[in-house]
Amino acid sequence: MVGVPEWLRGSAGRATLALIALRVAYAYSWFDVGPSLPSISASFGVGPAEWGVLLAGFLVGAGGFQVPSGLLALGWGARRVALVGALVLGAAGLASAFAPDFLWLLLSRLVAGAGAAMFFSPAIGLVAGLHPEGRRGVAVGVFSSAFSAGAALGVFVSAVVIPFIGWRGALGLGGAILLVLLAIATPLVPSEAPSRAAPARARWPAALRSPAVWAMGFAFVGLEGASLSAGQYFVPYAQIVLGWTPALAGAIASLFVFPSLFGGPVGGAVTERYTNRRTQLVLATVLSGGLVLTVPFLGLDGLLVVATVFSLSYGATYAMMYVLAPYLPGIPREEVPLAIGLFNGVQIAGGSLVTLLFALFVAHFSYTVAWVALGAATILPLGALAAVPATGRHRDLRP
Repeated sequence: MVGVPEWLRGSAGRATLALIALRVAYAYSWFDVGPSLPSISASFGVGPAEWGVLLAGFLVGAGGFQVPSGLLALGWGARRVALVGALVLGAAGLASAFAPDFLWLLLSRLVAGAGAAMFFSPAIGLVAGLHPEGRRGVAVGVFSSAFSAGAALGVFVSAVVIPFIGWRGALGLGGAILLVLLAIATPLVPSEAPSRAAPARARWPAALRSPAVWAMGFAFVGLEGASLSAGQYFVPYAQIVLGWTPALAGAIASLFVFPSLFGGPVGGAVTERYTNRRTQLVLATVLSGGLVLTVPFLGLDGLLVVATVFSLSYGATYAMMYVLAPYLPGIPREEVPLAIGLFNGVQIAGGSLVTLLFALFVAHFSYTVAWVALGAATILPLGALAAVPATGRHRDLRP
């Protein structure tokens, strides 16, 4: 098929596209709550501190269920766990639209986060398994950065439709979209081949005992918090502090997430091709943190540039992480989803704390202090990467 990339061809390509579509809808249902926060305040009489609790609730579910989901995938199958996770996330999104009080909404977001965890690491393992070693960088990168497309749509579309259908309609829309795409994707995603590894060779999986995997988690808690806070809080910030319209605020907020759609494939390809992976990760993350520091001091033109470059940078960083996982020494192939789930779970747990602290800084100090602290928090944890060993090439890429 001339002109069609290799990773998009045949049944593997169709399955990859189906999983990417679910990834987009997954992210939409994650980020559609940000523009809803002022309206939720009006409905339930809550303020910025409760906003942080609500966003952290989703992240607690998403972070806390990463490792259990990876363990479940080892015994139950990655395909089954990923698809059930998408179902839980979509159903919880619909349930949140009918919340009679703030506690219901908080619990529904917690359940939605658990569904997100069940989908993510098994799904990325499925994408990686659809393509041969050494040639999966672009596919994994596109899957990773598809999150940004969904997040941007969640932020922008919700900001635009809330004045017409309310925050309940906006959250319900995200859940409905996910369930429709799940029905389309299910027959396209094949069952993975049974693992040939001995099922009981270790009492505790190697991925959970790897210092490198834990270090990957701790090193990027600040970046996780920055990507979440920029996507979720920029709309309220722009409306309240800058006096922008919902449409303009949503459009710029989407730039904090959407361009990483293009950063992901680049980061994945570079990490697959070159072996200076820790340097790549440090440079991209320092750039992201430095840009976040400038947010409260810029006008529209500056924010256009900062949002776009920030998104490209962190999109590349996340793709680098996910492509790096199969190269980490001592991690069996069947445990790669578990390794990704572990470091992603640590990142989300830490990122949820960063996001909550951002909200508390806004409530007790100002948005300016919160943005500056967020930029610093992105850079400081990178010292943990010292525990990640240098990695080489896959056997089929060595000369």
